[in-house]
Amino acid sequence: MSSETINYYNQNAADFAAATDQIDMTALYQAFLPLVKTGGHILDAGCGSGRDAAYFKQLGFSVSAFDASSELAKIASQRLKQPVTVQQFEQLNDHELYDGIWCCASLLHVPADNLVSVLGRLQQALKPKAVLYASFKYGDSEREVNGRRFTDMNEEKLKSLVATFSSLSISKAWLTQDQRPERSQECWLNALLFKDEI
Repeated sequence: MSSETINYYNQNAADFAAATDQIDMTALYQAFLPLVKTGGHILDAGCGSGRDAAYFKQLGFSVSAFDASSELAKIASQRLKQPVTVQQFEQLNDHELYDGIWCCASLLHVPADNLVSVLGRLQQALKPKAVLYASFKYGDSEREVNGRRFTDMNEEKLKSLVATFSSLSISKAWLTQDQRPERSQECWLNALLFKDEI
């Protein structure tokens, strides 16, 4: 993640948390959570304000979380009542630890050139037969918007990315509209990936 993007979130952490806290995530939770074993360990990777991690924890899952923004990590830590690590995806170094990894609107800040390496770290962190959820803004470009860098994703780019790994497969990929009324024209690519047993 670029330093400019991290600075954006550090400077706008409270406003970002307030703007995203009320988004209805029900449909995405319903797609992901049944694929995670009951009471399993979920990593919220790029957790933002901790909204999703807190929901998972409330349901009885064991939760770990990190974010590149120290200010968002503080907010998430207070919400979760547990430490939230300040780190980037490129620093993830866990091995077969998680039953599910949740990357909601977070991988989209990873530069395209780093996505293969980052996805490799994520698949290494997954237990066999575990699931990864990821969402990207729909498209095929890298761009900067108001100080944040985005790597957009479409179905073909996703297939090409995942095909790099013999142990990963796409279970489902689908499009959704942004839930925020002022952004209802924005489209998201959602994906569920499974780690195969080797």
